[in-house]
Formats: sequence, C-alpha cells, structure tokens
Amino acid sequence: MKKIEQLIRQRKWANGKLIQYNSQVFKAISELEKVTFRDGALPKKVKELIAVGISVVNNCESCMQWHISEAVKDGATEREILEAVEVAFEMGIGPAVVNGRFALEVMDELFKKSPE
Repeated sequence: MKKIEQLIRQRKWANGKLIQYNSQVFKAISELEKVTFRDGALPKKVKELIAVGISVVNNCESCMQWHISEAVKDGATEREILEAVEVAFEMGIGPAVVNGRFALEVMDELFKKSPE
C-alpha cells in the first residue's frame, strides 16, 4: 500500500509542478487524455481496461495504479480488471513467440536449412 500511496503523491506533485511551470505540452497531454478516455463508441470503462492491459505489458506501475482506479470508478468489477491483466499476460508472451520466428530464420540461415 505504501508504494501505491507514493505513486499517487509523486503523480500529484509532478502534475502540480508542470502546472506551475505552465507547461503547454503537459496541458496538451492532459487534454488528449480527457478526449481519449471519454465515452465514445467504446465506453470509458472499456478504454480504461484496455489501458490496464497496456500498462501491464509496458510495466508502468503508475499507469496501472491510475487506470485500475479509473476503471473501478467507471464500474469495472474485480473480475473485469483481472481479465484485462490476463489479456496482458498473453500479449506479453505472444510477441516473444513471434520474435522467436526470426530467431528460427537466423538459425536456418546459419545452419543452411530451408524452412519447411
């Protein structure tokens, strides 16, 4: 719990500093976030669940904390969040399998075998 509280404090502090600096880039990013996560063809809750999965694959703890909290605010259940995390598991493993295909091509080239 301490780590989560620290992430929240750090985010609030950093965001406050960027606002003090009148960062136009931060303002643009904040506006992009508002537009991205509003209800559209996909409800905000679904967008937050997508962001949870992306956060897990990208190993962004601050992102996970934020998007899980937002998903809960938008009515996501514990099971829905768990399934978003489980999709991330597969997406983390899937690219390694795909990358392994290139490794096989390199092996075939080095050992002069033709793909079957």
